[in-house]
Amino acid sequence: MPRYFFNVFYGRTTTDHVGEEFPDQDATWKEATVLAGQILQGLHGDLVPGREWRVEVTDEFGNRLFILRIHAEVP
Repeated sequence: MPRYFFNVFYGRTTTDHVGEEFPDQDATWKEATVLAGQILQGLHGDLVPGREWRVEVTDEFGNRLFILRIHAEVP
């Protein structure tokens, strides 16, 4: 089963060195959206305007497959 890695960027980089196995990219996408929601919830409202927050999903060869990006701003 392929292994996928979920790297988080928000002020600093949190690199996933372990990864997780999923049967396909659809299952990986679903996990990425769940993970992103959980991490954002864990910020407890501390997302800072003007800074980008993102999760990048890569495959076992380092190819970027998905990027979930949140950019908070004050109009």
